[in-house]
Amino acid sequence: MGNKSSLMLQEQDIRDIQAETGFLPSQIERLYSRFTSLDKGDSGTLSREDFLRIPELAINPLGDRIVHAFFKESEDDHVNFRQFVRVLAHFRPIKKAQDNKLNAREEKLRFAFKMYDLDDDERISREELLAVLHMMVGENISDDQLNSIAERTILEADRDGDQMISFEEFCSALERTDVEQKMSIKFLK
Repeated sequence: MGNKSSLMLQEQDIRDIQAETGFLPSQIERLYSRFTSLDKGDSGTLSREDFLRIPELAINPLGDRIVHAFFKESEDDHVNFRQFVRVLAHFRPIKKAQDNKLNAREEKLRFAFKMYDLDDDERISREELLAVLHMMVGENISDDQLNSIAERTILEADRDGDQMISFEEFCSALERTDVEQKMSIKFLK
């Protein structure tokens, strides 16, 4: 799988990816082009370093967490094209006529939840919330203000009194938020 010609997408691959993700064939081809341009080693996979060369991720305060999301399914710290597209599918706008599990509201919420659940224990602790808030705002807000935000967030979202936010509590706290819109990227056709 080393040279570019062996990495070309086949028609069947495009159909399979389209069925799984909901992306149009033209979008899949664009994403593949972007994927291969990031694959500096021509290995057919991307490393964390490849992702961090993306300027938008390099300057994003949650860039490391976003990159981490791409590697959830990876066993060797590399991401193939199908894994790459599967993660991006979470950000596809929801279309009523196209039912696709990867970009459904619950999956978008699960993706967002995982940004905060740093230790992957299916709960967001006060410490995890503080760590992510620090990543997002840096030194722009005092520690006292961040602590206050974290305390208030836990207080408002924690329904069972365990001082943690479960996925269900996270969903409840965001039930009036237009997650479908806020977690969508317009992909060119």
